[in-house]
Amino acid sequence: MLKTIALVIVAAIAALLIFAATRPGTFRVERTARIDAPAEKIFALIDDFHRWGTWSPYEKLDPAMKRSFGGAASGKGATYAWESDGKAGAGRMEIIESVPASKVGINLDFTKPIEGHNLAEFTLQPQGNATQVTWSMQGESPYIAKLMGIFFNMDQMIGKDFEAGLANLKTATEK
Repeated sequence: MLKTIALVIVAAIAALLIFAATRPGTFRVERTARIDAPAEKIFALIDDFHRWGTWSPYEKLDPAMKRSFGGAASGKGATYAWESDGKAGAGRMEIIESVPASKVGINLDFTKPIEGHNLAEFTLQPQGNATQVTWSMQGESPYIAKLMGIFFNMDQMIGKDFEAGLANLKTATEK
């Protein structure tokens, strides 16, 4: 009887591991919001890492987080690194594309708790007196992320943060 139970458990674990291997090798999370403010005003908060404390939900994860800025003051070449013993983990961002009032592309590298290399993009599309802002992140899904994705919906988890950040941008720029 114990041998049968052990065999069933081993088979279930093997099936789970095989299923994880069949999941997509890349991911993309995207959220969009309409903000009643000009694209230039919103862009200024995104294109300058020094101003992310105004709206980024990740800035509030750990008040003791260590931050460092480098490269250009804003725009292409600007860098931002963080290190936290809390939920924020550690990593580095670099603006690799900056099209005024239109798009910001960022290389986003996490070093802890799990290493990851992603591309984040903000696109701004004027719509009359408002702007449609889209925040997206895409990257590779290593095996461990595929396995975790069986139990956790990464789109909902990350998407919730993006929604909060876009709501914060809305509040900060619609004043």
